[in-house]
Amino acid sequence: MKPYPHTYTTQASGPATGSVTVTATGLPSIETNSPPDFDGPEGFWSPETLLTSAVANCFILTFRAIARANSFAWQQLDCEVDGVLERVDGVTRFSAFTTRATLTVGTSCDAEKAKKLLERAEKGCLIANSLLATRSLEATIVEATA
Repeated sequence: MKPYPHTYTTQASGPATGSVTVTATGLPSIETNSPPDFDGPEGFWSPETLLTSAVANCFILTFRAIARANSFAWQQLDCEVDGVLERVDGVTRFSAFTTRATLTVGTSCDAEKAKKLLERAEKGCLIANSLLATRSLEATIVEATA
C-alpha cells in the first residue's frame, strides 16, 4: 500500500437539464441524474445511490482484507445497504446506514469467527467511517451447499 495521504480526483459535467457525466482518469464514465425521490428519471445512478453503493463496496473489500489477514476461508459475501436520507436539524443528510451481509462459507467454518470478522469489516470500512450517519450491521452466516 502507498503511504498516506491518498488523493482521489473525479470530474463531473452536466448541462442545465439532463444527465451529469461523472468521470475519473482511466475509468469508464457514469451517467447520473437526480433520483426519482427528487423528481429525477428512473434508470440512473444518483449521488445517493453512488454513496450507498460505496458503503456496500467498501464493506466487502474491507472484509476481504481482514479475512485474508486472518487466513479465513469463505466463498461469497452479499451485501445490501439501506441509506436513510432525511432532514436533521434543518439539513438534508444521510442519518443512518444499515448493512445486511450474508456470508457464504464452507461446512467446517467457525461461524463465531466469521461474525467477528464481519463486525471488524463494518467498523473498519473507511467510507462508512467518513460519514456522520449512525451504522448498524445485520450479519447472516450460511453454509454452502454442495
